[in-house]
Amino acid sequence: MIKQLKYIVLFSLLVMQPTLAERIKDIAQVAGLRTNQLVGYGLVVGLDGTGDSVTASPFTLQSFKSMLSRLGVVVPSTASPSMKNAAAVIVTAELHVFAKPGQNIDVTVSSLGNAKSLRGGTLIMTPLKGADGNIYAVAQGNLVVGGFGGEGADGSKITVNIPSVGRIPNGASVERSVITPFSLGQEIIFNLHSPDFTTAKRLVDVINYTMGRNTAEAIDATSIRVNAPKSSASRVNFLAQIENLQVNPGEVAARVVVNSRTGTIVIGDHVMVQPAAVTHGSLTVTISENNSVSQPGAFATVGTTESVQRSTVQVSQITNRMFLLNRGSSLKEIVRAINVVGAAPGDLMAILEALKQVGALKAEIVVI
Repeated sequence: MIKQLKYIVLFSLLVMQPTLAERIKDIAQVAGLRTNQLVGYGLVVGLDGTGDSVTASPFTLQSFKSMLSRLGVVVPSTASPSMKNAAAVIVTAELHVFAKPGQNIDVTVSSLGNAKSLRGGTLIMTPLKGADGNIYAVAQGNLVVGGFGGEGADGSKITVNIPSVGRIPNGASVERSVITPFSLGQEIIFNLHSPDFTTAKRLVDVINYTMGRNTAEAIDATSIRVNAPKSSASRVNFLAQIENLQVNPGEVAARVVVNSRTGTIVIGDHVMVQPAAVTHGSLTVTISENNSVSQPGAFATVGTTESVQRSTVQVSQITNRMFLLNRGSSLKEIVRAINVVGAAPGDLMAILEALKQVGALKAEIVVI
């Protein structure tokens, strides 16, 4: 009886272990439902002498004259007004897939010329176009700039953050909505963020178990086809149920990722090694120079004082013990063994590459 009770308690503890389930909305998205990039060219005015210069940014003067002509102000062709209070900018924004006319979106304003700062500026009405050339929003408003800077008469200056880029919260009004495939057809395609056959199969199984048999089927490692209701209202309720279903994603392949710029090395959980012996040492050569003076004796009748340079060369080598990686060593064992050697990130990369060359490292090395 006691033995059976132990088995029951052990089984209960295993069942109570937390799972790594994720919502479908966190690992996949509906095909065709994405944001759209918008871009426009405009002018920022009202700057405190930190705008573009006419010589370095002639297009700013051209845009300034064009804007005034549309407002009924004729600027003589021979006139060359100062442009220190204005700057040419590129305005960018992201249009949500379900954004409707009349709604507002945030915009980012970036200097195009040699303006020192956009702080205190106002963006003049700027149409924002999509990749198809149509106008989808119009931006205008006062900029919020997080950076600032100062400059002295001798050329010394200090800059905090980036003063030539600003944001306008809700600075653009949507003028046209984007046509989406949400209500078209009899099926919906889910695309996984990270393609994986195991995850695709598990996602299909969860949807079919919850919504009924033959509701979903996997197309490949990325796409899952789901039969959906035709009406928009029913389709919204249908997707609201699916996107909150819990799925256990498949485990990723064994991989070692190396960032060559920062020296960051990330070793995945399933990285294993075959038996291998590793040692690592460093040779340091130190050369020091010492200048001294050589002069004749106190009662010498001949000889001159000379400067003598003496060099000292020292060679030191750190002796590290060799460590052995057993067959099927886990990530924890690999990290512990490398820490014993005391390898730096650059040295660690050399060790991993050497293990890969001899066939002991069972993982893919990815350099980014």
